[in-house]
Amino acid sequence: MGTTSAVIVDAVRTPLAKGKPGGAYSDVHPVDLHSTVLAALVERTGIDPAVVDDVISGAVGQVGEQSGNIARWSALAAGFPESVPGVTVDRQCGSSQQALHFAAQGVLAGAYDVVIASGVESMSRIPIGSQTLGKDFLGPKVGARYANGLVPQGISAELIAQRWNLSRAQLDEFSAASHHSAAMAWKNGVFDGQVIFVNDLRTDETIRPDTTTEVLSGLKPAFRNDHWAARYPDLDWRVTAGNSSPVNDGAAAVLVTSEEAAARLGLRPRARLHSFAVVGDDPVLMLTGIIPATQNVLARAGLSLHDIDAFEVNEAFASVVLAWQAETGADLIKVNISGGAIAIGHPLGGSGARLMTTLLGNLEQNGGRYGLQVMCEAGGLANATIIERL
Repeated sequence: MGTTSAVIVDAVRTPLAKGKPGGAYSDVHPVDLHSTVLAALVERTGIDPAVVDDVISGAVGQVGEQSGNIARWSALAAGFPESVPGVTVDRQCGSSQQALHFAAQGVLAGAYDVVIASGVESMSRIPIGSQTLGKDFLGPKVGARYANGLVPQGISAELIAQRWNLSRAQLDEFSAASHHSAAMAWKNGVFDGQVIFVNDLRTDETIRPDTTTEVLSGLKPAFRNDHWAARYPDLDWRVTAGNSSPVNDGAAAVLVTSEEAAARLGLRPRARLHSFAVVGDDPVLMLTGIIPATQNVLARAGLSLHDIDAFEVNEAFASVVLAWQAETGADLIKVNISGGAIAIGHPLGGSGARLMTTLLGNLEQNGGRYGLQVMCEAGGLANATIIERL
């Protein structure tokens, strides 16, 4: 791995808001929303922002107010010197997890001493899919390769539920538990040291503490229509808005340094970025890449599933996490301990850094050593990361 280690010094996020008009951040420009977590890292750690070698940020809807390299403008909005560069990356839902990989890999390569990995998404102002401008972003050659046609993620989630024989009741039970765990985490102060408040929002806006499996069971399938019902006549249609992640606004950021830079600057490393993996998988099932990504990152780390004390598996859909659990055999008690995206929210480009903030906190609060984060991504991609608490 080289002569140095890449370490996490701090991680912070905003509470996540509803990603629609009237949501708590719908009046906040995404550059300003993003800048709050960048400024918070500087304030919390006491570093001089001039020492930051780069700001690497994830954003999916890179259009309109999130276009033009939002990393650069957010750093300037946070008051960083003009000498600090920034770059924005897009690996779909895993964009800020990929930003974290790039940051750590830059440190390991000796290209960086101090770097921020972050992410933002304002889905109230840049609705999902806006960046396509209504155009075919695949092109005729991809269309020819997948002659039967690719599908939206909701259909992929349905296909996964069918393939792994996951019942509607299982999906709804998992989702209700996510809400209850997230609500309890806020009540017990689990997130207190992890958040920087914006506007008047003091919790994640999409958590429903009182939801039940019975309430969720009354929701209609979210993705069934005549077109997809004709194409997939055997589907039972189990995926609803209640067992899927909502759309959200939010931002998160992670300060990464070399061990030497941390010592020189008087910073206390909280975790070592241990191992990384990224995979491609079937773009029709699309969301199953987290299964080989988990296997790959464990192999790279020389660890087994039993060595992992906490997992953060992005809850794009309940079926995705439950299929992953069925294949890996992971203990669900260790998965998304403080709730997941179904409750907390999924601000696309900001989710990877949000999950890492949560994972780091859970390891510290529960005395765990190793944590594994894995994220499914559009196009049949997945990122996986292992950290070691210090």
